[in-house]
Amino acid sequence: QLQLVESGGGLVQAGDSLRLSCAASGRAFSTYNMGWFRQAPEKEREFVAAMTYWGGSPYYADSVKGRFTISRDNSINTVYLQMTTLKPEDTAVYYCAASTGGVSYNQLGYDYWGQGTQVTVSS
Repeated sequence: QLQLVESGGGLVQAGDSLRLSCAASGRAFSTYNMGWFRQAPEKEREFVAAMTYWGGSPYYADSVKGRFTISRDNSINTVYLQMTTLKPEDTAVYYCAASTGGVSYNQLGYDYWGQGTQVTVSS
């Protein structure tokens, strides 16, 4: 079992930056591939970024490539999402997720989810 808790969301203006954190508790965090997803009102949850269990090979959605950076610190069981140059269309609830399988762009590939943190970007 793995428990995930996101933090760091908030209300910011367009162009600002935010760093989301996802703290994991439970066994063997360093063996899980980790992902970030987001869900805007009345939209489906979508992939944002993912990283392998060893911290290499980041993957990004085209909409955030060059603006968002995923990273992880296995020594403190935490994965981060650094978001820069935020846009109003980035407004969503952001979720972190853990996968016991391979890195996936599909939410069905993830086994554990956090409760989400709200990010609101005003224009």
